[in-house]
Amino acid sequence: MLLAAATTEVVLGALVVIPMLIYRIKAKRWQRINLEYPKESHETELMILLPIWNEGLVIEKKLADLNRDYSFKTSLLVIDSASSDDSVEKVKQWLSDNKSAFFASQVIEMPERLGKTAAVKQAIESLDRQSYTGLVLMTDADAIIDEGTIERLHGWFVDPSIGAVGSRAIRQTKLHGEKHYRSLYHFLRVAESKRDSTPFLEGSCMMWRHGTFRSVDLNVDSNADDAQIATLIRIAGLRSILDANAAFTDFAPTTIEGQRRQKVRRAQGLQNLLHRFPKQHILPNDGEFSRIFRAQRHFHLVVPIMLFQIAIVTIIRWIYVSITGMPTGFEAGLHASLAFVELLILVSWLTYRTGIRLPLVTTIGALVTSFEYLFIASYRNSSGQSSHMWNQHRDIRKQMHEF
Repeated sequence: MLLAAATTEVVLGALVVIPMLIYRIKAKRWQRINLEYPKESHETELMILLPIWNEGLVIEKKLADLNRDYSFKTSLLVIDSASSDDSVEKVKQWLSDNKSAFFASQVIEMPERLGKTAAVKQAIESLDRQSYTGLVLMTDADAIIDEGTIERLHGWFVDPSIGAVGSRAIRQTKLHGEKHYRSLYHFLRVAESKRDSTPFLEGSCMMWRHGTFRSVDLNVDSNADDAQIATLIRIAGLRSILDANAAFTDFAPTTIEGQRRQKVRRAQGLQNLLHRFPKQHILPNDGEFSRIFRAQRHFHLVVPIMLFQIAIVTIIRWIYVSITGMPTGFEAGLHASLAFVELLILVSWLTYRTGIRLPLVTTIGALVTSFEYLFIASYRNSSGQSSHMWNQHRDIRKQMHEF
């Protein structure tokens, strides 16, 4: 019994660790690829898409952040998801007081709140009806875009192969591990972009060619609209990349519970994307994107379940040992080795959660915690709990307001 449980644990562990190590090695190799920035300039029109919902505390600061000297024609489209505060009034007043900020501006007021993806879909459909043919910059109300980032994103579209470009997040937080987790995420997204395309971009500041995907293909009952757009654009034949030299500042929740809620919500959206798209779309045969997508599918959908199975087998093994007594010989060595690994993982998870920093252990803790969030997200998805509409993180808005 002990040998069977231990063997199962080792096999499942190998199926988790080996693909991750292989992908990490690939990503490090891809990082050496030079993603050359275009030298030419262009004056393609830009539409800034700003979805809002109850952003009265920060909306004026956000609009002021977007009020810049652009070298190309820039307009603003605000779509409000039936805010119950004074967001719309503040937007209209600000636009009235700053008539020269944008070439043109428009405010769409939705009669009811349907979630961000539904709002983005409606905004894109509005641009379709206007026969708009330029670029779209989508940004969130709780993000502050770095100086020069919008111009840099815009410059990529001289290259006709580029369909979407995202920027990196500079996260303001006092929570332990958030920045470490973000650096792991950033490393992979940049590597995937250099090799081909990344399926995941940050909707807080991303730009794309309007008309490169159909708005009807957006799943409004799911979140992660940014990743949906990035993936649809690559499926359409253009590249979707993250520019490491373009950045924005955003703010993390101030509590562990808020952080967990935010990451589980994001994980649900990504899992829905990875589960649904291969069934509804043909992944491109050219380039590396199909393999990148399948790898992310394995990490986000399969690995969390495998880790849960490992946990169950581990518990069974320890129950068996507690009943029959400590093993001897080869089984004793195998049990001790597995116990050491299990202790390391447990300590890594606990220290990461409690904010204790230890070399190497922090990295392991960040990975284990991320898979914990993915498992919770998987459970929520399987039980029919949707995250496409969520309670706002008010502490994030307060941080931005005071920033």
